[in-house]
Amino acid sequence: MYAVVRTGGKQYRVKEGDLLKVEKLEQPVGARFDLEVLLVGQGADVKLGVPLVEGAKVQAEIVSHGKHRKLWHFRTQEEGWDRIRGHRQPYTEIKITGITG
Repeated sequence: MYAVVRTGGKQYRVKEGDLLKVEKLEQPVGARFDLEVLLVGQGADVKLGVPLVEGAKVQAEIVSHGKHRKLWHFRTQEEGWDRIRGHRQPYTEIKITGITG
């Protein structure tokens, strides 16, 4: 069984046991929580929510917090003027522990 969930303004297709890196969540490592379920099912038996599927749950557990690799942003203009900036986006790694629906 798989589900489509929404967190941090993005949607993810998940199944039980998946590890995801999502936008940073303000919860401690080891915390358990439920995600918003947009779609749940398997094969031809799929339930689509408007916007959420009622009675469906995706349980997740926080595994770790961290930062992605550094991304460089280049900006150049005429006459040799350059600007280089870097950015590391924080993330939370979660593990999908159960899907019901």
